[in-house]
Amino acid sequence: MRKPPERLAVTGWGSINPLGNDPESTWQAILSGRSGVRALADEWAKDLPIRLAGCVQQDLIETLEPLLQRRLDRCSQLALLAARQAWAQASPHLSGVDPARIAVVIGTGIGGLATLERQHTILLNAGPTRVNPLTVPMLIPNAAASHIAIDLGLHGGAHTPVSACASGAEALLLAQLLINDNRADVVLAGGTEAPVNRLGLVGFAAMRALSSRNEEPEQASRPYGKDRDGFVLSEGAGVLVLQRERDLASGAPAPLGILQACGCSSDGHHIVAPEPEGLQASQAIADALQRADLTVADLSFVQAHATGTPVGDLAESRALRRGLGNALDHMPVTAPKGQFGHLLGAAGAVETILALQALRQGIVPRSLNSNPLDPAINLAVVQQESLALPSRNSERYALKNAFGFGGHNISLILAA
Repeated sequence: MRKPPERLAVTGWGSINPLGNDPESTWQAILSGRSGVRALADEWAKDLPIRLAGCVQQDLIETLEPLLQRRLDRCSQLALLAARQAWAQASPHLSGVDPARIAVVIGTGIGGLATLERQHTILLNAGPTRVNPLTVPMLIPNAAASHIAIDLGLHGGAHTPVSACASGAEALLLAQLLINDNRADVVLAGGTEAPVNRLGLVGFAAMRALSSRNEEPEQASRPYGKDRDGFVLSEGAGVLVLQRERDLASGAPAPLGILQACGCSSDGHHIVAPEPEGLQASQAIADALQRADLTVADLSFVQAHATGTPVGDLAESRALRRGLGNALDHMPVTAPKGQFGHLLGAAGAVETILALQALRQGIVPRSLNSNPLDPAINLAVVQQESLALPSRNSERYALKNAFGFGGHNISLILAA
C-alpha cells in the first residue's frame, strides 16, 4: 500500500541555462519564444560532426570567486551558482533551521566531463607529471552536491542520484523521501550538467542521438515534431529549496509552488532505447497520481520530457496515453526542450521550475519547433502560441515527466 507523501513547499529556486541566468529571465525567454541553441564557432568544435549546442553565458561563470573558477569543474560551478540563487530566495524561511537538518541532493548524468577530457588530453600530450592533482575531486559526480554543502555550511547529508536524464527529477523524489522520513527539515535539490565539449558531443553523435542541423541551430531541437532527428546537447543547472508546508515561517513570502508527489519505475528493457510502448513509464505516471491522491481530471497540463529523438518521443506519447487515457484529447502538453535543448541531468530540475512558473501564471508555454506535429504523436501539444489556463480560485496541478538512459522513469505532480 502506498504511503501518502507530505507535500513540500518550494521556498526558493535557482536556474542557469542557455535561455537565462535566473528563473525569471528564463521564464520571460520561454514566453518570448526565444531559442537558446546556437552554432559552435569555437576552434575546438570546427572538426566535429555536430557543431551546435545550448550554452550558458561565460560571463556568469566569471562571477564566481577565482579560486572556485580554477578548482571546480563547470558542472559544479553551474550547480553552485544555482544553489546560491535558491538559498538567497529561501532565506526568510531558513532562519533558525539547524544546518544539521538541511540536506543537499544534486543529480547529474555524467559529472565533470570537461575535466576528464581536458586532463586526459594533457596526459597524452604533456605526460603524467602535468595532470592536475585535483582531477579526481573535480570530475567525480558528487562534487556538485559536496561543494554546495561546503559553500553553505550544510550538514544534513549530501547525495547524488546518477540516473542519466532523469537525475534532476530523481533528486526531487529523494528530497521528498528524506523529509518524509524525518531525516531532514530542508533539502536543496536539483540537477546539473556541463557536457558541451569535444568528448560529450562526439560521444552522443556516435550514438546518432543528436540533431545534425548544423546550419539551422535554432530549428534543431524539435520535440514531437514530424521531422525531428535527435536532441540538442545543452548545459545548465536548477536547484529548488524544499520544506514542509507546516514549517514555513509566518510573515515570510508565500511558497513558489508545491511538490505534491513523485512516481517512479524502471523499464528493465535496454540501456539506451526506451521500452517502445511506454508500459513502465505509464506506471510512473500512475504512481505519481495515486500518491498525490489526484485523478487525471485534476491536471491542468502535462510538461513532457520530449527530447526530440524519434524513438523516445513516440514512447513517451504512448506512455501518456496509457497513463492518462482519453483526458489527453484536450489536455495541453508542453515540451520546453525545443527552446534550450536537453540539459541531461539538469533537465528535470530546470524544467520543474518552469512548470511551477506556468502553474503560478496560468500560462502553458508553446512547444517551439514541434510544428508540424508527428501524426503518430496523439497529444494536444501547445504549438502556435502560449495557452492561457482558465481562471480558478483553487490550486492548479501539473504532471512533469523525466526519463533517462537505462530506463529510469520519474513523474512528478506539481501544484501552485
